Amino acid sequence: MRYRTRTYIAADWDNDKEVVDKLRKWNNSDKYSLDFSDAHDLTQARDTSLYCSIKKSLIERLKGSKTFVLIVGDHTKNLTKGKCCYCEHYNKYTEKCSHNNQIDMRSYIEFECELALYYKMKIIVIYKSNDLGYINKCPDVLRPKSMEDMKYHIPASYSRGNKTYWNYEAIKNALED
Repeated sequence: MRYRTRTYIAADWDNDKEVVDKLRKWNNSDKYSLDFSDAHDLTQARDTSLYCSIKKSLIERLKGSKTFVLIVGDHTKNLTKGKCCYCEHYNKYTEKCSHNNQIDMRSYIEFECELALYYKMKIIVIYKSNDLGYINKCPDVLRPKSMEDMKYHIPASYSRGNKTYWNYEAIKNALED
């Protein structure tokens, strides 16, 4: 039996990595009391792996996690990386994989979000903004349908006067709740 104790972070690693880095910095710092076990320490996947191999690695990480954190930025909803149709081993004429793997047209983000729901994980969505104006950039499957669904939808930062601050307390509280 596998214990689900980890926190899984999903993000657009090309554009929103600074939010992930901030979470990890808080987690690894003696100054902050944020404390989570990162699911990305479970298994490794290289960007040069087959998309289906990477998804298998993602499944292992998700299976060991109880909390799913999605960072939503400008491009999150429109990401396509991970869709088989963009893999070099996909034949668009036969619609088959040259390695005989099952075809999956979900991006990594879509795949991760759907599995987080399937595994009934606690889901926290952090928007790379000062407000919740990025809700339309959230993948449809995790977009809040009601005010009750908004409980764990948090802006990554907030403004006071002319200054912007990281939203540490709200993020910490969501992770600990």
